[in-house]
Amino acid sequence: MAAATAAASASPSPETMASLSLDSLLSERDCWHCGIERELCLTIVVAGASGDLAGKKTYPALQFLFQHGFLPRNVAIIGYARTQLTNQQLRDKLRPRLKGSDKERDDFLGRCTYVAGAYDGADGWNKLAAVLNEREARARFCCQPCGRLYYLALPPSVYPQVCAGLKTYCDDIPPSDGSWLRVIVEKPFGNDLQSSEELSDMLGKLYPEKQLYRIDHYLGKEMAQNLFVMRFANMFLSPVWNRNCISNVQITFKEDFGTQGRGGYFDSFGIIRDVIQNHLMQLLAFVAMEKPLSIHPDDIRDEKVKVLRCIKPVSDHNVVLGAVHDPTVPPGSKTPTFAAVTLFIDNDRWAGVPFVLKAGKALDDRKAEIRVQLRPTPHFVFGGDPETARNELVVRLQPDEAIYLKMIVKRPGLETGDTAISELDLDYGKRYPGVVIPDAYPRLILDAIRGDQQHFVRRDELRAAWAIFTPLLHAVDAGRLPVHPYPYGSRGPEEADELLARAGFVKNREYRWPHAAPSGGGVSSASVETVGTGSGNPKL
Repeated sequence: MAAATAAASASPSPETMASLSLDSLLSERDCWHCGIERELCLTIVVAGASGDLAGKKTYPALQFLFQHGFLPRNVAIIGYARTQLTNQQLRDKLRPRLKGSDKERDDFLGRCTYVAGAYDGADGWNKLAAVLNEREARARFCCQPCGRLYYLALPPSVYPQVCAGLKTYCDDIPPSDGSWLRVIVEKPFGNDLQSSEELSDMLGKLYPEKQLYRIDHYLGKEMAQNLFVMRFANMFLSPVWNRNCISNVQITFKEDFGTQGRGGYFDSFGIIRDVIQNHLMQLLAFVAMEKPLSIHPDDIRDEKVKVLRCIKPVSDHNVVLGAVHDPTVPPGSKTPTFAAVTLFIDNDRWAGVPFVLKAGKALDDRKAEIRVQLRPTPHFVFGGDPETARNELVVRLQPDEAIYLKMIVKRPGLETGDTAISELDLDYGKRYPGVVIPDAYPRLILDAIRGDQQHFVRRDELRAAWAIFTPLLHAVDAGRLPVHPYPYGSRGPEEADELLARAGFVKNREYRWPHAAPSGGGVSSASVETVGTGSGNPKL
């Protein structure tokens, strides 16, 4: 009887159950929303403010958001670095990097101040903390929400000491509803699986995952985000988006210039760490992931992690490496400036479909694109070779953002069976004239202010990507794989064409996207190209 009484007293009464709020019965994801409080007192701390990254990317991105009204009215940007600068010296240094009229630049620069201090001592952090507290005093008095965004425009090697300084001295955010603190960190996040995990452990002891925003700026590109919408909002794509219809997928990054003075950095990392392991793998995840339960950031990232974990480590025979002569790279360096890698996803949707990731510097063109090539049409009754008349979906990320679908159509005229390749074409420049497509950095910084992590890399996602490439990177570092020379301005080493052929890629004969910028042999101005002929018709 006593036991029954005790059990009854431990159970909530019906009245207590009825008083529980709905929020307590929902998961965190169900209650999630992102946005910016209208009266938010926002302070953005740019650590490394005197450096090249801050001047080239961070401050121009913040200016873009400020000019277009995306930042709250009460916003201040505090630079922090070891270099001794006054507020005016910082502003003079930044001014040439900014856009707009003198007044527009002055309006933005008026929000920018500077604190000089070391990364490994208390004095500088105490000065920064005093500036933060003084700035937020009025908001604290009025119980207004405060937001602190720490942007680490610094090498990852100093992340632990910088985050420790911020955590120890600068994290006393006023306690009120809607207040928050977030940290943006830049890549490269480690150089292999072990170093990445060590860095993650150090930062994880200071800041929980929900406060860490790991930037991969390709996730902020307009077309990367459009790929997600296009895949999951259009019914016609769903039936063909699998191994039964898709032959191969290429994800390509090409630059028509070398390291541009970054030879020392590039010699330490190489093209795989610099581009493929992060940027191109993120694009692969968007191409191959399953539809998430919702657009909650963790629902999206859960699906990305699942598909990355289905990819086996790279085999040596599925890799081609190349190097171009670059005077800024140390003599005798074997660090690749070009790599083509074939990956396979071992799941029901993609088993057997090659995904070729290709990236290189000093090539014949500048572009980044995703090319999904379908299998040839069975029982092709129109003459010609169906292998060279395949459907392709192309998502062009840069330059000249576009999405186009190559289709086989009848060539105009009286002939009855002459076929050609044309395209359903979304050219952003023509479809949205006058619309400014921002750089990736403004979008990602705005997402961080809003509290939306879907375009930032989660720790388990980072771990899965490094696990795919770490064995290959160790083989490259040890010099166990050949590195093929290629001339400046070429398509890269010829061995890469053999890799593409093994993956089943077939180049559509005599076709080029009509809006592409001139390169090499020039561009056809026609939007329809002959790919085959009907019986008895002259070949055009």
